[in-house]
Amino acid sequence: MSTAVRSLLDDVRQTLFPRRGAQHGLLPPLLVGMTVITGLVDAFSYLVLGHVFVANMTGNVVFLGFALAGVGGFSVATSVVAVGAFVLGALAGGLLRWHLGTQVGRQLGVATGIQLLLMAVALVLSAVAGGSVSGALRDGLVAILAAALGIQNATARGLAVPDLTTTVLTLTITGIAADAHAAGGGGARAGRRLISVGAMLGGAVCGGVMILRGQWTAALAVAVILMAVIVAATRLVPRWAPA
Repeated sequence: MSTAVRSLLDDVRQTLFPRRGAQHGLLPPLLVGMTVITGLVDAFSYLVLGHVFVANMTGNVVFLGFALAGVGGFSVATSVVAVGAFVLGALAGGLLRWHLGTQVGRQLGVATGIQLLLMAVALVLSAVAGGSVSGALRDGLVAILAAALGIQNATARGLAVPDLTTTVLTLTITGIAADAHAAGGGGARAGRRLISVGAMLGGAVCGGVMILRGQWTAALAVAVILMAVIVAATRLVPRWAPA
């Protein structure tokens, strides 16, 4: 086995199964789980709520441009709602970090708990709506989910675990290529970066398959269940923290 492959596999292991006392403790696998949730929820928002993302704000800015240009299928109002709610969620996430200080376990637990509550409300509303989501209900779901993902993004940013932002992959994919051995780099954190990309891709594929089969609420339900597991696991974060 080559050194490069061994290094990649070791990076994968450290990301998914960190040892107690590792630099970032239990945070990497929890953030990977949140990345899966991003794929699920963005699949739900784009395929069920129209051409809008609740996590990928770069896409929404582009969609807003399309809508302003008069391209069919895109809504100025819905794009603005998504971006505005995401900003409010990120603001709330920043305030939580400031009030809770350096207690990482508590900070993550409170933030993910609020996110779980918002996602659960969205799940209930979508289930009650049945097969018809439009108008005010659609924009309401967009706002709730975008606020939840805004909190998630702000929390991940505050934790600052390299290459695990949970909602943005552009720099992660750039790092895979730019730092590769073929480009003269050392291939640092290639395993973690690939896991991050795979996690979001996996979430999107699962969400897409369920929605195409008519089980569009199930995609959101799986995201809520995963978030509940993450909320419960945050209690273990202090035990894995570096001494």
